[in-house]
Amino acid sequence: QVQLVESGGGLVQAGGSLRLSCAASGRTYSTYALGWFRQAPGKEREFVAVIDWRSSSTYYADSVKGRFTISRDNAKNTDLQMNSLKPEDTAVYYCAAADDLSRGWPPRSGFDYTYWGQGTQVTVSS
Repeated sequence: QVQLVESGGGLVQAGGSLRLSCAASGRTYSTYALGWFRQAPGKEREFVAVIDWRSSSTYYADSVKGRFTISRDNAKNTDLQMNSLKPEDTAVYYCAAADDLSRGWPPRSGFDYTYWGQGTQVTVSS
């Protein structure tokens, strides 16, 4: 099993920044990538960004490209730096770990991920 714990959410004004962190523990050696998803009230969960732990390759949703940056450390903890935040970025943000290489890169579907954190709320006021 892999445990994921998000932190760093909060309330920020439009144009501001937040940094989310995801701490991974347990059998992290069985996973190869960590992604971030978000879900706003009344909307479906959507992919935000993903990083491959082995190569540090990254991939972003068009809606956040140029504003968000995903990074990792050697302990398989992952950060999501979010700049120039917009009210439409308001959502619960989840980190998730993928362990199935056969599904291809980049893993953008929730079905590509086996382990999920509990989520952290991000609210951007206008």
